[in-house]
Amino acid sequence: MHPTSQVAETTTHRPGKQPAGEYAPQAEGSVTTFGHVIDGREVPSADGATFDSVDPFTGEIWARFPLGGKAEADLAVAAARRAFDEGPWPRMGRRERQAILTRLADLILEHGDELALADTRDMGKPITQSRGNDVPRTADNFRFFADHAQLTAAEALPMDSGHHAYTRYEAAGVVVAIAPWNFPMMLESWKVAPALAWGNTVVLKPAEDSPASATILARLALEAGVPPGVLNVVHGYGPDSVGEALTAHPDVDRITFTGESSTGRAIAGAAARNLTPVSLELGGKGANVVFADADLDNAVAWSVRAIFTNAGQVCLAGSRLYVHRSIQEAFLERFVAAARAMVAGDPKDPATQLGPLSSATHHAKVRSYFESIEAEGGTILTGALADGLFVLPTIVTGLAEDSPHQREEIFGPIVTVTPFDSEDEVVGLVNASPFGLNAMLFSENLSRAHRVASRLRVGTVWVNCFFIRDLRAPFGGVGDSGVGREGGSFSREFFTEPKAVVMQIDQADD
Repeated sequence: MHPTSQVAETTTHRPGKQPAGEYAPQAEGSVTTFGHVIDGREVPSADGATFDSVDPFTGEIWARFPLGGKAEADLAVAAARRAFDEGPWPRMGRRERQAILTRLADLILEHGDELALADTRDMGKPITQSRGNDVPRTADNFRFFADHAQLTAAEALPMDSGHHAYTRYEAAGVVVAIAPWNFPMMLESWKVAPALAWGNTVVLKPAEDSPASATILARLALEAGVPPGVLNVVHGYGPDSVGEALTAHPDVDRITFTGESSTGRAIAGAAARNLTPVSLELGGKGANVVFADADLDNAVAWSVRAIFTNAGQVCLAGSRLYVHRSIQEAFLERFVAAARAMVAGDPKDPATQLGPLSSATHHAKVRSYFESIEAEGGTILTGALADGLFVLPTIVTGLAEDSPHQREEIFGPIVTVTPFDSEDEVVGLVNASPFGLNAMLFSENLSRAHRVASRLRVGTVWVNCFFIRDLRAPFGGVGDSGVGREGGSFSREFFTEPKAVVMQIDQADD
């Protein structure tokens, strides 16, 4: 999924102790410095420690961040606690919060170039994807949840015997949001937007590999009118760092995490000690099923997007591709040609379709899978290791279902293709994975589409498309892919404390 705990080519600096005060971000030559955002101020770490973000295309340090620890976690949670217990945000009318969050959505669009370039420089995402997809979807998340909180109705429950019940959805409190590195600002907003819309306060820890957009987002939130302490951002690592301190903190009321399954288990264990509710969107090993009656051009086009978008660094990637044996040859001819036609290069170049992998650490992981393909019995139809941190679009056939490439999340531009003969067979193959985040199926047979979708043990099924989202729909996975659902009313359930109010109605005196 999103290995948020990895420490990829980040250099840690621990200068002499410095006083923590007002922090003015500045450019150090070509290196831009950022701070934590705590209680409305941008500040360094108390001990002056920092870490660097390396541009995965150039290999150069482009930004420097304060390295937080328990002290910064405590400060951020305390600020969020005060803002929730004493501040105006949870006590505002929903319409007032809606106006502020809508203003934030407008500011995100106005600062879209800055946000997009931050994510592209942090993790190598092509700028056309950062600017054309992630920025508008980030703004949409704030706009949608601001409207949803304003417009969603609670329940009235008429009772017999002179009583009446109704429900209230009240803000849960302090939310810790831990975001991944592959869609930084978009997945940060997926957590922060509903939490704020329902009146909570938030401590956001972005992934250490892609922290810049989170600080920019917090600055824009303050500009939009979000009060100090309502949205805090702390930078640092996961284990034995600020992430662990946040998830174990007793003053936290909710934890929402997107990342790899092993990290999710650790967070769930830490949260359990405080009985803190968690929402975990974890690993994926998405299956993509192409039936004999599929529209081949449509199936190929979506299949390319499903595995090679963002260099395969997508939790929902269709990395297990099952094609009906009768059309496999025709499908592969088109699929391979489309993969070979993709333009790899500088992610800041609008012509680039495939950027580098996000870090040297992650590249080493994906490279190890690539280099073991033939030893596992696979045949590479197209793909190669290129200069720098690039892995070119790779299509593999001939791997057994128990191979690591079929069972484990590679999180790179490598797809395995396996033939199947029957509907029952392919349903069994899809469901054999320990992951159950999503699947795709391509068929022009309406009955088959409904039937197969109902049999797949996953959180989302896309039919004849991929990555199309309705923010009202539940999002999450089964098995090793997570716990809980977010989106629409599902986010309301998680980020609020539903309360029942039961009233006696006096009977009229005759």
